[in-house]
Amino acid sequence: MGKAARDESGRRDTVQAKGNADRVPQRAHVRIYTDGACQGNPGPGGWAAVLLSGPHRRELSGYEPRTTNNRMELRAAIEALRALKRPAEVDLYTDSQYLRQGMEQWLPRWKRNGWRTADHRPVKNVDLWKELDRLCNIHHVRWHWLPAHSGYEENERCDQLARAEIAAHRERG
Repeated sequence: MGKAARDESGRRDTVQAKGNADRVPQRAHVRIYTDGACQGNPGPGGWAAVLLSGPHRRELSGYEPRTTNNRMELRAAIEALRALKRPAEVDLYTDSQYLRQGMEQWLPRWKRNGWRTADHRPVKNVDLWKELDRLCNIHHVRWHWLPAHSGYEENERCDQLARAEIAAHRERG
C-alpha cells in the first residue's frame, strides 16, 4: 500500500512503495502554455492555452466581448487547469508577469489581508484569482515566465489562437 506524503505546499500525494501490486498511478505531468490578448483595454479579448502531456496535445481558446488583457491572461490559465481531468503536476508557461507574480508572490498576502492589496484596496479580478487559487489546490503548479514574442513555439501559438478569437468575433459583428 502507498503512503501519503505532503509536498512543500502541504498537499497530499500518494507515494508508492517499490514492488507494490496495487500501485496508484503518479500524477500526470502536463506542460501548459497560455496567453491572453485584448484590443483596447478594456475591449474585446481572447485567451488561449496549449496543453502537452506525453504524446497528447490539446489547444483551447475563448473570447469575451468586453474585458482586459489581465483578465484574459488569468482566464487562459484557469481554463487550461479546468480542462485537466485528474490532479496533475503542471509546468505552466506564461508571458504575463501579472499572472506569475500574482500566483508566486502576491496571492498569499492578498488572502491574509482579506483580498485587499498592500494599500488596502480591493484586489482587481478577485473572482478570477479565487478560482485560480482553487484550481492550484487541486494541481501542483510550477509557474514559468517567458518573454512575449521571443520565438517560443507554443507561446506564439497561444498568441495566434487568442488573436484569432478576437478576429472571428469582430467579423461576426
